[in-house]
Amino acid sequence: MRVERSFAFIDLSGFTAYTARQGDELAVSQLSTFRTIVREICSRRGVRVAKWLGDGAMLVSVEPKPLLATLLEVERSMDASRSELLVRSGASDGEVILHEGDDYIGGAVNIAARLCDLANGGEVYVTTELAGYRPAWASVTAVMTLEVKGFTEPIEVVSLGFAALGEGASACPVCRIPLNGEVADSTTLDAAGAMVLFCSESCRETWERRPRLAPEQQGSLRTPLMGW
Repeated sequence: MRVERSFAFIDLSGFTAYTARQGDELAVSQLSTFRTIVREICSRRGVRVAKWLGDGAMLVSVEPKPLLATLLEVERSMDASRSELLVRSGASDGEVILHEGDDYIGGAVNIAARLCDLANGGEVYVTTELAGYRPAWASVTAVMTLEVKGFTEPIEVVSLGFAALGEGASACPVCRIPLNGEVADSTTLDAAGAMVLFCSESCRETWERRPRLAPEQQGSLRTPLMGW
C-alpha cells in the first residue's frame, strides 16, 4: 500500500561521547528529558512517534507543517531545559510503501535519515520541497547542495530556524515560540480582552482546554490576567 507522508529523524548530537564522558546515569537523564519533550510536543501537534531509536526517534506526519513545527519546537525546548546536548534533525516527504501496517519503505524515509546524520547539533535539515510548508514563524537560514550517501545525485537541502521578529514580539502561551501579528497562525482574546497569539491551531486548542479555577477558588479579579 502506497501512502503520502512526511518523515523526520531526530536525535541527540554527541550522545555516545557524552555517555563515555559523563557516565550512564547522566546520559539516561538527558535521554529521559529528550523523550518527555518529544512525546509532549508530538502529542499536541498531531505527529506520531513511529519508533524510538536509542538516543533518537523516527517521526511521521500526514501533514508536513506540524512536523516542521515539531522539529523546531523540540530544538527550542531542549535548549530551554538547559540540556547539555543539542538536538539535530532531518526531514523529507513523499510517497512510500506502508509495510505490514507500521513500517515505511521508500526514498523519503532514507533521505530524512541521511539529512539527520549530516546535520550538526542545533540544525534542522529538510528538503527544498518540504521547506515550502514551514510555519510563518520559521525561516530559511541556509540553502546548500549536499552529497547524500546512497543517492547518485546531490540533494538541495534547506536549514530551518526561527524568524527574526525584532522588538515587540510576544510568545505563544503554550510552546513559547516567539511571534508577532504577521507570523501568528491563530489568535484569540483573553479574559481581559487582550490579543493572544498562537503558533498553531493545536496550541490554541490546548490553551482553550487548559484547566480553569472555579470562581470560589479565584483569589481576586486579577486571576484571569495571570493565565488562568
